[in-house]
Parts: sequence; C-alpha cells; structure tokens
Amino acid sequence: PVTEAITGLDLVREQIRVAEGHPLSVKQDEVEFRGHSIECRINAEDAWTFAPSPGQVTSYHAAGGLKVRVDSGLYTGYRIPPYYDSMIAKLIVTGRTREGCIMRLKRALEEMVIDGVKTSIPLHQALMDEPDFRSGDYTIKWLEEWLAKRAQGDQA
Repeated sequence: PVTEAITGLDLVREQIRVAEGHPLSVKQDEVEFRGHSIECRINAEDAWTFAPSPGQVTSYHAAGGLKVRVDSGLYTGYRIPPYYDSMIAKLIVTGRTREGCIMRLKRALEEMVIDGVKTSIPLHQALMDEPDFRSGDYTIKWLEEWLAKRAQGDQA
C-alpha cells in the first residue's frame, strides 16, 4: 500500500502481469515518488509482550479522513481466532512530508477503536513520539533495542 500511495503503481498487479508472462508496465526511470506514506500493521496482540490476543471484538471504528486508508475485514462482533497470523488491520496514511504523514498517523491511531482484544495500537502510538522514528534515524535493530530499554525502565 505505501508504494502504491506514493507512486500510483500497484505492485501486486505488476507481479500478476509478470507471472502471466507480460513485461512490467513501467521502466524504473519512469517511477516517480510523491510524498510520504507509513503503514501500521494492527495486530491482535499485547502491544509490549506481543502475546496473541484472540477473542471477540466488542466495538470497532476504523480511522478515516483524507489520505487515510484502513485495510481490514474487522467488524463489531467478529471473533479473532487463535490459529492464524494476528494481523487484523493495516492503517496506511499518506502526506506531502514525513512530518505531515506522522501527524496524520497520530490522529488516525487515536481515532481507531478496537475493543474486546488487546492490539498493537499503543505500541504504534508510543513510536510516533520517538525522536529517532520522527527523524527517520533508525536501523533494523532499533525497535528491538528500544523495547529492551523500555522494559528495563519499567523494572527500575
């Protein structure tokens, strides 16, 4: 979704075309990036331990608004089973700048309501205020290290 949001290019469509033996519909130098996009994968799990949280959704309200997209089949009354991947929604926001995108994402995360099960929403909300995240100064190990520091702080 983030690639589609900032390029207008549907990568899944392109993959299907290639699988059918067709060439890509665009050349690399024709791909233009416009703005920023961030995706949060909302999981039915404890935000800090990542323990699964299956159960019944007692209330659901998807975030909305300009440049806000929610991909989900969730609804009030839906029972999340314990047998599959815990992802229950993808929240995708787009903006002209990274800062604008982050501000839109903060609002959208506050607007999302998923009651009855624990979700990863509090984790995403906490990350929005982290200076390293806001500046884009992080590595693949950053989250693991941040969570370890946070856990140590909780025990102190």
